[in-house]
Amino acid sequence: MAILATQTVALGGLAPTYAAAAGGGDKCEVGDRNFLHVKNGAGAPITVTLTSTATVRGQVAANVTVSVPASGERMIGPLQPDLLQNSTDGLCAVGYSSATTVTVASLRI
Repeated sequence: MAILATQTVALGGLAPTYAAAAGGGDKCEVGDRNFLHVKNGAGAPITVTLTSTATVRGQVAANVTVSVPASGERMIGPLQPDLLQNSTDGLCAVGYSSATTVTVASLRI
């Protein structure tokens, strides 16, 4: 599981760097200004799963799932700490139904 470096969007512009999605998933920073940009280069849709760490009245909140269409992309966020922040490392766990030809960037505005 790789930790994605968070890149900050600036007034002068940002040319984001995309990493290949890790087959075992990735981790990224959380925050109300943090989001993921996922690009799917495959010929079939994939599902991105953000592991929820929240509980409400003793019930575990459902994971967040986002479908990324074939040859498409999705901006996912904001990555709210109260829903997604792991108490051990402070990061969000991100999984992919397939990582083949998928690239991802962790961004903050």
